[in-house]
Amino acid sequence: MNQVKTGKFIAALRKEKGMTQEQLGERLCVTNKTISRWENGNYMPNIEMLSLLSKEFNVSINEIIAGERLEAEEFKKAADDNLVTALADSTFTLKEKITFFKKKWLREHIAMIVLCIVAWIGIMVLLKLKTRGNSVFPILGAVGSLLAVLFYVVLYNRMMAYVENRAYQNPDDKTDNK
Repeated sequence: MNQVKTGKFIAALRKEKGMTQEQLGERLCVTNKTISRWENGNYMPNIEMLSLLSKEFNVSINEIIAGERLEAEEFKKAADDNLVTALADSTFTLKEKITFFKKKWLREHIAMIVLCIVAWIGIMVLLKLKTRGNSVFPILGAVGSLLAVLFYVVLYNRMMAYVENRAYQNPDDKTDNK
């Protein structure tokens, strides 16, 4: 999808109809600056605007996206190319999905994680105060630290299971893995 080519095509269609950017903007309920941005290739019209432009200029959305009028044999190829480009530009990569779901899981569980850390620190301080001069503190501290590491490993594994269930989920699958 070439935004500049699309923009030039929109400008040519507008000029064929003898319209100014302001007149076209009024018909589409957008500003003339928006029309200018489209025509300069700075922005692409969204799907609703593509539909309105298509009706306004009596061309297909496919032709607008391709940036030219298409003959019957060119139309199918351009439609396939435009669809592939649109899908590639609009979907998340696997890495982006994984990052998103990791952040989502952490946001949902941050309170529990913070509470466990505070509780572990509190227990360590209480043990230190209760066992002054006693050799039990290092042993209890080591056991507490080991439990904290184990807790982290369990949480990390739960997070990765959550991420994998969602990142690799088929979009057509309607089941909600909670």
